Amino acid sequence: MPTLRFHAIKESLAYKPVYIEENVKRSELFGKNVFNEKTMRQYLTKDAFVGVMNAIQHGKKIDRNIADQVASAMKDWALSKGVTHYTHWFQPLTGSTAEKHDAFFETTKDGNSIEKFEGGQLVQQEPDASSFPSGGIRNTFEARGYTAWDPSSPAFIYETTLCIPTIFVAYTGEALDYKTPLLRALHAVDDAATAICKYFDKNVKKVSSSLGWEQEYFLVDKMLAASRPDLVLTGRTLLGHSSAKGQQLDDHYFGSIPNRALNFMRELENECMLLGIPVKTRHNEVAPNQFEVAPIYEEANLAVDHNSLLMDIMGRVASRHNFKVLLHEKPFAGVNGSGKHNNWSLSTDTGINLLGPGKTPMSNLQFLTFFVNTIKGVHTHEALLRAAIASASNDHRLGANEAPPAIMSIFIGEQLTKVLEELEGVTKGKLSPQEKTELKLNVIGKIPDVLLDNTDRNRTSPFAFTGNKFEFRAVGSTANCGNPMTVLNTIVAKQLRDFKTEVDLLIDKKGLKKDEAIFNVLREYIKSCRDILFEGNGYGEAWEKEAKKRGLSNNKTTPEALKSKVSKESIALFEEMGVMSKIETQARYEIEMEAYIKHIQIESRVLGDVSRNHIVPTAVKYQNILIENVKGLKEIFEEKYNAVSKEQINLIEEISNHIEGINVNVTKMRGERKKANVINDLEKKAHKYCFNVKPLLDDIRYHCDKLELLVDDELWPLTKYREMLFTR
Repeated sequence: MPTLRFHAIKESLAYKPVYIEENVKRSELFGKNVFNEKTMRQYLTKDAFVGVMNAIQHGKKIDRNIADQVASAMKDWALSKGVTHYTHWFQPLTGSTAEKHDAFFETTKDGNSIEKFEGGQLVQQEPDASSFPSGGIRNTFEARGYTAWDPSSPAFIYETTLCIPTIFVAYTGEALDYKTPLLRALHAVDDAATAICKYFDKNVKKVSSSLGWEQEYFLVDKMLAASRPDLVLTGRTLLGHSSAKGQQLDDHYFGSIPNRALNFMRELENECMLLGIPVKTRHNEVAPNQFEVAPIYEEANLAVDHNSLLMDIMGRVASRHNFKVLLHEKPFAGVNGSGKHNNWSLSTDTGINLLGPGKTPMSNLQFLTFFVNTIKGVHTHEALLRAAIASASNDHRLGANEAPPAIMSIFIGEQLTKVLEELEGVTKGKLSPQEKTELKLNVIGKIPDVLLDNTDRNRTSPFAFTGNKFEFRAVGSTANCGNPMTVLNTIVAKQLRDFKTEVDLLIDKKGLKKDEAIFNVLREYIKSCRDILFEGNGYGEAWEKEAKKRGLSNNKTTPEALKSKVSKESIALFEEMGVMSKIETQARYEIEMEAYIKHIQIESRVLGDVSRNHIVPTAVKYQNILIENVKGLKEIFEEKYNAVSKEQINLIEEISNHIEGINVNVTKMRGERKKANVINDLEKKAHKYCFNVKPLLDDIRYHCDKLELLVDDELWPLTKYREMLFTR
């Protein structure tokens, strides 16, 4: 193994940057391999184009005749670009994407062949659903499942395959993917938000949820990563002592991008441009060899598809540049982990950002309405929002280094806090003319100026208002954005629906004018959801104690967090908003709990193997060298033997203690795993893995990392942190 480690280091140092030619404007590349509106205008008949646009903009069904025309046009376009296969591209509950490729090629009765692709093949396919997670919805021997075309996300070409974004449902109709509930949640928030917008502008007919994700990741040399079994099998390092130099000097953040990494980014961006993914920003992140890529905002469904596609592409491009992309939330202990900040907002078909201040008091009242309702929705369902970002990998990140804690809170800044305090003092019932004037001129009218200066940020806030959007910072880097976006849009939709009911009641029953009714309801909301607002440091016991007083949940582990997903309130919420049935909600809970168990189980097995088969034999080998040294000292020095061999003997004893610590804890871990594996109750099993198995990984790691400092560097089998983080 030491030979493998040093061979990997030698190979990695010999790699040269892969040259990427860039002589075409990004704007000329953008969307070139996407069956977008521009391409559809070129290839579709007028009727077919109108049919597709009605499906995209208004959710209308596409009839079979139109589907045949679209399929024929897609095929002609794809063939003109050298495409040979097509696939329904979907996002099952595995956390990754899925695809099954079929050739356009078909034989005819006369023994010849043709290129064929019809409406039926475009609209629906029947992949084998038996091996995808279903949470008990399907028996494993019941294989039938359906993928159905999502016209709102355009088809695209990757390499030689036409990829058609689809939903994925069971034979019985339940959603088995991330896209289906997201589309339902987006429809719910559209309906609820449009109804509220009509208080302010009768011309609004549609409200869209927008998303701008920021994807953080690590780049590690491919050879170095291959020499680490833990990294290959789990996506993170299960052991490894911190490098003497890490991120203490803050010299990597926004620093000059290393040449190899920069060329990787260039090719990645070129691929993204061709696929219509509007990536705009690239930079070094805080930890060594950590980077970030971020796009321009898009409609949420399309943004989720693009982020899932990006994660696929990153791995392929990285391999060509002799890198391995690490998307795990905490691949290295002691340095920053990776998140996926979800910047979320709502906008109208008239071009207004509902979370952006306007130039008039009326537009700012609209802003405050959506701003306060979002805060209220998050306050009501904060535990569910935490559950939306729960995973075994994200548990390592939340609360560590600069990541937000597991407690959901909202940061809005000092100036907006003052605005809410002003609104909280609004008179109950009808407002006097003087109060109306004062509110509109001195409070609401000044919001644009307030936000202009309110530029500070709180890096420890999981949900922060950043000027014209909310930034959900607690989402994990490996996550499918569809999960948190489904929950966020659902809770906001529910809150907006309740808000309209309360406002209309005050108008109809109390005789209040529209503005008065809105102010009255907002005032009560501000009073009731103050506990979720927090401007301070999210780390440490002080905030945990304060959060407990405020009644905020602090679910630090995934098994604890996921309980809220199947609470009566959450199930009722999803059913009321038409986002998920009780069966679908419970299925997702089971799938996510099972995934948690399997992740800990795999990590446990890998660490047991690596520690006993790699670390312990290496420690024994070095110990034998020391023993031979001590024997030699005894022969030479005799009387002075005890004095000259004291340190070596202490070292031999110290190594023995750590070897014992590893073996004892590995045996104990296997025993706890066996106990957990016979438990049928999923919740109890997850808790057993969380609180009995998982802590032993840290105990084993402690002894392994101590041995790394004691054993001769030339004998150590695993590539070290300093080599992985600083080989560029």
